Amino acid sequence: MLPHATAADRHREVMSKASLAFVSSDTADAKAAMESLSARYGQASFDDAEVVVALGGDGFLLQTLRDTMSTGKKVYGMNRGTIGFLMNEYRVGGLTERIAAAVAETIRPLEMLAVTHEGETVSALAINEVALWRQSYQTAKIRITVDDQVRIEELNCDGVMIATPAGSTAYNLSAHGPILPLDAPLLALTPVSPFRPRRWRGALLSNKATVRFDILEPEKRPVNAAADHTEVKAVASVTVRESLSATATLLFDPNHSWNERILAEQFRY
Repeated sequence: MLPHATAADRHREVMSKASLAFVSSDTADAKAAMESLSARYGQASFDDAEVVVALGGDGFLLQTLRDTMSTGKKVYGMNRGTIGFLMNEYRVGGLTERIAAAVAETIRPLEMLAVTHEGETVSALAINEVALWRQSYQTAKIRITVDDQVRIEELNCDGVMIATPAGSTAYNLSAHGPILPLDAPLLALTPVSPFRPRRWRGALLSNKATVRFDILEPEKRPVNAAADHTEVKAVASVTVRESLSATATLLFDPNHSWNERILAEQFRY
C-alpha cells in the first residue's frame, strides 16, 4: 500500500482481498451462477467470509441481509431473479474489483412488538415493512398513535404498513406509497385501500418515531400483522420503531447506486 494512500484507497485495497462466500436461491440460474463464481473466485465458509455474494432476486437478498444482521459482513447482490431492484447486474468477470469499488449502505430494520388478542407478545425484525391487514371479509378498524399522540382515531381499511427506505419499493409501492432514498431518515406510513378517512393517503414519519396500532373491535374485525415473513394472527396492538442496534450492510456498484435507481423509478412514465 502506498504511504500517502487515501482512506478510500486503503478501503479498496482491503475490500479487493476480502474473502467471499457465494450463496444462491433455489432457481437453476442462481445455482449455476454460484457454481461458476465459486470455481473462479474461491468459496469461503459463510461464517468466515467478509463479503457474502447473494445470487437470486430481491427476496433472497433480503433473506441474506437477515442472516448477516449485526455480524459486520457486507452483502453484495447480483441479479439472478426477476426484478432485482436491490441487486447489481450479474457479470462473472471483475467481481473483486467491483466489490472493492462498491458503495456501502447501512440498513436498519424495524422492530415489531405485537400483542395478540390472547395476550401473547411476539417480537420480530423487518427489513422491508411491518404490515397489518384484515383477516375477515369486514374492513379493519385501527387507531394510529405516533409518539404517544393519537393521529387517527379510526382508520377503516384493508390494512396499513410502515415501510423502511429499503422496503419502500416493495409492498409499499404497490399500495401507492412513496419511494424513499436509502439514506433518507424517514419511514413511510401507508394505508391499504383506506375507506375512512377517505382522503387520507398516508404520511412520512421520522425514523425516530414510534408508531402504535390498536385494533378496534378485534373479535368482530380480526387483524393479522407481519414483520417481513414473521406473521402474527389476531393482534390487539402492534408497536413499531426503527432498531437502535441491529444493522445490515448492502453493497452497490457506484454507477448503479440505490439513489440513482430511486430517481430513475420516480421519473419512469
